[in-house]
Amino acid sequence: MKIINLIENTEGHPGCICKHGLSFYIETEKHVLLCDLGPSEKTLENALTLGLDLKKADTVILSHGHYDHSGGIMAFAELNPDALIYMQEEAAGMHYAYDGDKPEGERYRYNGIDRRIPELPQVRFLRGDFDIDEEIGLITVKERKYALPFTSGRLLVREDGRYRQDQFTHEQSLVLIEGGARVLVSGCAHNGILNIMEAFREKYGSDPETVISGFHLMKKTDYLPEETDEIRRVAEELMKYDSRFITCHCTGTEAYRIMKAVMGDRLSYVHSGEEVPV
Repeated sequence: MKIINLIENTEGHPGCICKHGLSFYIETEKHVLLCDLGPSEKTLENALTLGLDLKKADTVILSHGHYDHSGGIMAFAELNPDALIYMQEEAAGMHYAYDGDKPEGERYRYNGIDRRIPELPQVRFLRGDFDIDEEIGLITVKERKYALPFTSGRLLVREDGRYRQDQFTHEQSLVLIEGGARVLVSGCAHNGILNIMEAFREKYGSDPETVISGFHLMKKTDYLPEETDEIRRVAEELMKYDSRFITCHCTGTEAYRIMKAVMGDRLSYVHSGEEVPV
């Protein structure tokens, strides 16, 4: 199995662009797939820099319905119209972020997917868990044992002209199975990485050997003491799983520093264009 980051927030492989967003290129025995496609066509440019032929991809997994994970899909669909795109039905919803520091008329910012994506003929809409084959599975969180991350409160869905708290039913995580080992790939873990880990245990009865995920703990402002405490608690809980963790993107460098102090070599960071050791 080969997993290469195509785009991420921080500088990594020489010549690769870094932007707020996420995408992974994955090769298994039977598939070439992409998990998310970053914020824009820059994702495809990085693939060229890395010498990766996206025309060979047969599968795309959209982890959830936000622009920074889907912005390269339309450009990819022009390059490769045959690869099937799997997304939860609700990923096509009207997703917004509340920016309370903006002027009143600009506080609700659309951060959903390009409205043309759901019209693509290669899109396959899902409702809940789905196994593509013996190598690729998709899992969702049905019930949350742990609270949503504190950063998720500003993320909303607009329905019937009203905004409500996003419950992230549009989020799915990818499970890769090879040689008896399982790798869990989540985009932002909006449902909370601990809830996703519990969903994995519920389905597979064990822990994944490797977890690759943003933890959605990034803030533009300083953390409050209670937020720092929450980050440490998440790290302490992750240490109870028999897994190693590789994070990126929406975790943020400061939250990563806090978690790394707790988790040591059980936690590492993958930067833009770097290969993930699996």
